[in-house]
Amino acid sequence: MPKSALISTPTLTGVIQPVRIGFIPLADCAPLLVAREKELFRKQGVRVELSCEVGWATIREKLLYGQVDAAHAIAGLALAMRLGLSTPPSRMVAPFVFNLHGDAITLSRDLWNRGVRDAFTLKKLIRSTTSRRLTFGMVSRYASHHFLLRRWLATGGINPDQDVRIVALPPTQMAANMAAGLIDGYCVGEPWNSVAVEKGIGWVAATSEDLAPNHPEKVLLMNETFIEQHLDQAQAITAALQEACKFCDEMDNRPEVARILADSGFFSNGEAIMRKSLVGPFDLGTGKSADAASFHIFHRREANIPTSERGRWLLEEFITHGLLLPSQRAEASEAMRACWTSDSLLFTAPQTISPKPRKSSKRATPVQA
Repeated sequence: MPKSALISTPTLTGVIQPVRIGFIPLADCAPLLVAREKELFRKQGVRVELSCEVGWATIREKLLYGQVDAAHAIAGLALAMRLGLSTPPSRMVAPFVFNLHGDAITLSRDLWNRGVRDAFTLKKLIRSTTSRRLTFGMVSRYASHHFLLRRWLATGGINPDQDVRIVALPPTQMAANMAAGLIDGYCVGEPWNSVAVEKGIGWVAATSEDLAPNHPEKVLLMNETFIEQHLDQAQAITAALQEACKFCDEMDNRPEVARILADSGFFSNGEAIMRKSLVGPFDLGTGKSADAASFHIFHRREANIPTSERGRWLLEEFITHGLLLPSQRAEASEAMRACWTSDSLLFTAPQTISPKPRKSSKRATPVQA
C-alpha cells in the first residue's frame, strides 16, 4: 500500500489545489522540506507546490503579483510590503514565524591576514586604507542581516553609511562574490557562512545569536486576501509547519534534518556543510568552533508566534537604520499590528477584497509536496 494511502486527510472547504509556496534554499527553510518529506501537508489535507527562488526580491515580486500564494520570507518583508516600501502597498501578513537566529557575519580571509579580528580592528584597517572603501554584502534592506551588519560595524566605531559600502546580493551569490574579491564580507544565513569557511575564503566574526538574541528571522508570508478566501488551507499549512518546526528543533532529529536538506536537490553543498549549523560544531574558521544548539531555534522560546515584542524589535530596526522616519512611527506601528499577528488565521468571514496588481503569470518550475 502506498505511504500516502495510510494517511487519513481532512476535507477542506474553499480549496484551491495546490497552494504555491516560494522559498530560498537556506538552512532555515528546513521546516518546509521536512513537512514535504514527512507528508505533513498531506496529513493536514492540503497539497503544496514548493517553488525555489533566487532571492528575496523575487519572493517579494511573486507574492505581490500572486505567482505564489505564500512564502518563506525575511521577517521585515511583512512590514515593508504593508507600508509600500519598494512596492505598491499590499495587505501582507506574517501569521507564523519559522525561526529565530540563523545568520552570521563572515569576513574574507584577506581581512584576517591583514589583522582584522573584530569590528574594532576592522576600523583600524579602514583608517589606514585609503585606496578603496571596503564592501559588504547583505540580502535585503528589510532583512535582519542588514540590521545586524550595521549594528556590528557600529560597535567598532564604523559609520555604515560613510566608512564602508553595503550592497544587496542573493544569499547564494555571497561566497562566490567574496572569493572573486568583489566583496570583503557579508551577513547571510546558513549554509553560506560555512561554505566560505570550508573553502578557506572566509571566517565568522559574529553570529546573529550573539548580536540580537531571540530576533525573528524567517516568517510564513501571505496576502490577507488568500487567507480570507482559503482559510482552511492557511490553517492547514501553519499546522503542518508547526509540527515540522517541533521536529526540526529537537537536536536528536537534526542529523535527519540535515540529510533531508542535502537530499532535497535544492542544495549543492553536501550534507556535511548542512550539519555545521544544524548539528554542530559550528566552525568559525578561526581555529575555534561554537555550539550549534541555539544557532537555529525553530520552536523553543515560543519561536513560531509573531509576538508584539518581536514586532517592536523589527519596527525599531526600521527606524534606527533609516528605512522609516521617527515621524512615521505611529503609522508604522499600526501597520505592524496589522501584519505581524496570527489573528488573521482566526477570520470567520471574508472581508472586502482589494484588487491585485497584474503581471505575467509565468512561474518557476514547482516541486509538489
